[in-house]
Amino acid sequence: MGFSDNLENNLKSLEAREELDPMQFLRERERKENERKEKLAAAPFAEKLRTCAFTQNLLGLTTRLGFSKRVKVHMVWVDSGLRLEARNLRLELRPTGKGIRAHFYTDGQETQSEMIDLEGDAQPLAERWLAGLE
Repeated sequence: MGFSDNLENNLKSLEAREELDPMQFLRERERKENERKEKLAAAPFAEKLRTCAFTQNLLGLTTRLGFSKRVKVHMVWVDSGLRLEARNLRLELRPTGKGIRAHFYTDGQETQSEMIDLEGDAQPLAERWLAGLE
């Protein structure tokens, strides 16, 4: 099949999809636009999360606290957020349009969620998160 035949088939399938359910197509477009707006609003907070002293302090504190409890703390950047895992506990810091939200998980279930101040002290957050290991 040539390039033009392939292109024609793709265009026909797109047209057929729009004809079948134009409202669904519009809803999907609106959903994508809303996601794009949310990402744009969260972008400054995501950059601040990556570069601020709060994050560096949090990573150091959780490593030290985990070591004192003989637990390895795994850290990974997921999309624009930060995920920390230790045994059955997980802490996710996700940028939103209004700031950074911390999500606490135990055994895969979200137990708590709160906004955090990146200008504040990271120690209370680290201690509160790892308190569940005792």
